[in-house]
Amino acid sequence: MTRLLIIGSLSGELGHAARIACARGAQLTQVEGVTAGLERLRGAGADLILADAAHDLPWLLERLAEERIATPLIACGRNADADAVLRAIRAGAREFLPLPPEAELIAAMLEAVTAAHDAPVCRDPVMRALLARAEQLARAEASVLITGESGTGKEVLARHIHTASRRARGPFVALNCAALPEALLESELFGHERGAFSGAVAARKGKFEQAERGTLLLDEIGEMELRLQSKLLRAIQEREVDKLGGTQPVKVDVRILAATNRDLQAEVRAGRFREDLYFRLNVVQLRIPPLRERSEDILPLAEHFAERYATANGLPARRLAPAAAARLMAHPWPGNVRELENALHRAVLLASGHEIGTDAIELGGGPEASPESLAIGPAAAPAPLHPPAAHPIAALVGRRMEEVERELILETLGRCLGNRTRAAEILGISIRTLRNKLAEYRGQGVNVPLAPGQLPDSWRVA
Repeated sequence: MTRLLIIGSLSGELGHAARIACARGAQLTQVEGVTAGLERLRGAGADLILADAAHDLPWLLERLAEERIATPLIACGRNADADAVLRAIRAGAREFLPLPPEAELIAAMLEAVTAAHDAPVCRDPVMRALLARAEQLARAEASVLITGESGTGKEVLARHIHTASRRARGPFVALNCAALPEALLESELFGHERGAFSGAVAARKGKFEQAERGTLLLDEIGEMELRLQSKLLRAIQEREVDKLGGTQPVKVDVRILAATNRDLQAEVRAGRFREDLYFRLNVVQLRIPPLRERSEDILPLAEHFAERYATANGLPARRLAPAAAARLMAHPWPGNVRELENALHRAVLLASGHEIGTDAIELGGGPEASPESLAIGPAAAPAPLHPPAAHPIAALVGRRMEEVERELILETLGRCLGNRTRAAEILGISIRTLRNKLAEYRGQGVNVPLAPGQLPDSWRVA
């Protein structure tokens, strides 16, 4: 569950926000002020901070940046607190949560930090066999490498393994290795001692120590730089971590799960991933098939998401109309389960009457499949993003290279429903390169598609 740190009193509207978050599955810790909050983050850590804007949030955000603590902070306040919230946003707060809180907004913020913590939903025989194998492996201590395309549910499977393991009472800590620059990622993983770098005024535990006697998921492990791969290999081999600025190693008791959408063997051959680390992580490999290879899961997942989002939004439960179900079955789902979830969330909000009809099903990402093409074998290639133009090269003549590149990147991102990892995979570039390009486009005033779970600018303080 999401480790949520509340900074402020629980007696008022912030307490109501905390109760909503707990009802959504968050694990709550509360402190009264920013100094106590900083101490908590240096030790046990957190996945998300909700902080009362009445506190000195710019001071806290400055300390977090200095000490390389990457936990996102959401400033909470009423409209009368706009000046304080604005200062927090300018200092680096991720979002603004208006008080009194709305359940939907809190749910969106929690989902933006971590994947929904559902148990796997499946009916397809291939997925059932995979879950059975995962549950068998859960009882062991070996490292597991989880592979699969973006959006297939790798973190959901990792949490399922943790829940079925002997470490289930311990913490489950997930870290996205592609989300942070190298220096910040190193501190997040291994922690640091006081004086390790400018701004390190106190010791801080990294994810390894925070996951003590539990499970550590290293998501998008293929994006990790080679230097950090060497340090990670030593931590796994010796079961100890070397903190930044430390004089002696710290023993850790952690089970490692790793996830990637990349072909790590190809990365090893290209010299971008250490072979010895690959073998350490890949004691056992679990490949999650894309949704197009397990069509029997489409409708059970759709019904699950429809029920979840109806409950979350206070709407009546509606079943899928037969025509809507047939349309879902005919779609190739290039964005996998994540795309299906987004489609059903929209459908629940747009539906009227007693059923979810075809008018509420908005799909993208490629042409729909014919009924004959629904039985797709493991060797089948994914559907193309769009049909080829009659004269694709001729249409590009006379245009600037950077303009063509920008259009290609943004079109691919839109087709991937904003999923940065999937778009980078299709484009053949690293996710860091993609993020740098998108930041450049935003600076030019270009409208960049939102990432899944990202809040629109209209929800931010202007």
